Amino acid sequence: MNSQKLYQKAQAYLPGGVNSPVRAFRSVGGTPRFLIRGHGSHVTDADGQEYIDYVNSWGPLILGHAHLPVVRAIQQAAAAGTSFGAPNLLEIELAQRVAQAFPSMELMRFVNSGTEATMSALRLARGYTGRNRILKFDGAYHGHADALLAQAGSGLATFGLPASAGVPESVTQDTLIAPYNDLEAVATLFARLGESIAAVIVEPVAGNMGVVPPAEGFLPGLRQLTSQYGALLIFDEVITGFRLARGGAQELYGIFPDLTCLGKIVGGGLPVGAFGGRREIMELLAPLGPVYQAGTLSGNPLAMAAGMATLDALAQTPQAYSRLDELAAQLVGGWKAAAHDAGLPVTINRVGSMFTAFFTAGPVTDYASAKRSDTAVYARFFHAMLDRGIYLAPSQFEAAFLSLAHSTDDIDTTIVALQEALQSVVAAGGGTVDQGGSSQ
Repeated sequence: MNSQKLYQKAQAYLPGGVNSPVRAFRSVGGTPRFLIRGHGSHVTDADGQEYIDYVNSWGPLILGHAHLPVVRAIQQAAAAGTSFGAPNLLEIELAQRVAQAFPSMELMRFVNSGTEATMSALRLARGYTGRNRILKFDGAYHGHADALLAQAGSGLATFGLPASAGVPESVTQDTLIAPYNDLEAVATLFARLGESIAAVIVEPVAGNMGVVPPAEGFLPGLRQLTSQYGALLIFDEVITGFRLARGGAQELYGIFPDLTCLGKIVGGGLPVGAFGGRREIMELLAPLGPVYQAGTLSGNPLAMAAGMATLDALAQTPQAYSRLDELAAQLVGGWKAAAHDAGLPVTINRVGSMFTAFFTAGPVTDYASAKRSDTAVYARFFHAMLDRGIYLAPSQFEAAFLSLAHSTDDIDTTIVALQEALQSVVAAGGGTVDQGGSSQ
């Protein structure tokens, strides 16, 4: 069966034919590709078409698809039992590896997703501080817990409004919103409401509005403000953890939070999440303290084994992160040159091996500037790349990821595809895009 037939069949059983919204290709149009195989830097769909993959399961496959030591670790763990709902050795061994890489995580707890990690970290922050309000940033996504599905209202710093049907206003009324990279807006909120703010949660490098790096002074400013007002600083490193450096963005920027949320790479591609931080905070979790959190499959052997194998492989790969950075710089450089030659304004933000090309003249420093991107142009570009064997995220506002399985030949092939695709986009659109992101 090909992707078209599978998509029709899926819609009879799954809302929109998918189990996560962006997979439905709604923002780019067309039929989602049903992937049946992945190996190294490549994936193959149900029609037998092969692609160089820059989604990498949205980031966790830093070693590439079906990396043999990871596969063997999962097989060995499965043969001994897939789940116990009881303590097991592997969760201790993975926790040791994480603590060595993230010294700020003195104690941690494993969960099954990034959503669970952020939701639990915020509950813990409220329990520790005795306060109710949290502050997040406009356009940031920290999972689909109700209090985090909030969007900004009017003004630079506002109370959150529900961003999804089914989320009551009463749930988001304690969620404050500020623009990403706007330290002044954060300071204004703390000056007004600082004594009621339990925590600031932030992606130290935004990845869910597309890649947006922190402005100079932004992360140190958040650290100073939260410390000054007795609030906790939570880094959502679900994407950036082990992606930007062994110790994540906090190692890269030298700013250390009170709590950290992890996922993606720490589970080697299997469902996983983790949150951790200072011992005095984490000891408030049940069974030691009054903040309740639980999960039957938390710390399950399969995810722990996959995570251990992945982290061990990274540690044993000489200059893994410099290699990823080198490949990403080569690709982004070729992308910029191809866009220039096509006469198409594109702003590319990159931090390490994660990057986003925004179809706007830029710069892109927050969600408001990201939204100036021309999503219609991105849709044409996405399909032009897909036709040339390159698999990118089916949304303008997502990150692309490199893996250690990508080769210089993959990069060269992708740059040629970029040159052709961007030229075809300009030809199809009859011109370029302006700074505001509208087609001309």
